[in-house]
Amino acid sequence: MIFRYALFAIISTIVNILFQYLTFLVYDGFISLYVAMFVGTVAGLVLKYVLDKKYIFFHTPKSKKDDGKKFILYSLMGVFTTFIFWGFEIWFDNMFASENAKYAGAVLGLSIGYVVKYFLDKTFVFTDGKKD
Repeated sequence: MIFRYALFAIISTIVNILFQYLTFLVYDGFISLYVAMFVGTVAGLVLKYVLDKKYIFFHTPKSKKDDGKKFILYSLMGVFTTFIFWGFEIWFDNMFASENAKYAGAVLGLSIGYVVKYFLDKTFVFTDGKKD
């Protein structure tokens, strides 16, 4: 289960960074870093929710409404971890001269955030399914 969760975190991180990169290709103006972080966050969030729900916590929604409620709760648990991720990305972007520093900060912040998020989700979101 740990290997699977780590693999999904890596895949979601790649998707997040890819969507940020694509966003910069489309828009590189005022507040572009924040726009890119938001787009990447949404892309990673949706993918990670589907993977976690199905293959980590083995949750089968009772209905679309139940799935929507779980997704909202899952997203709310991610607010704190998103601040960790965004904080590292912004910090690295401001501290280092390299164009890729922001991506290194994003990877570090997402890594820390996903560890915290697992415990939040296990404790508060997926409390009715099979857990390891």
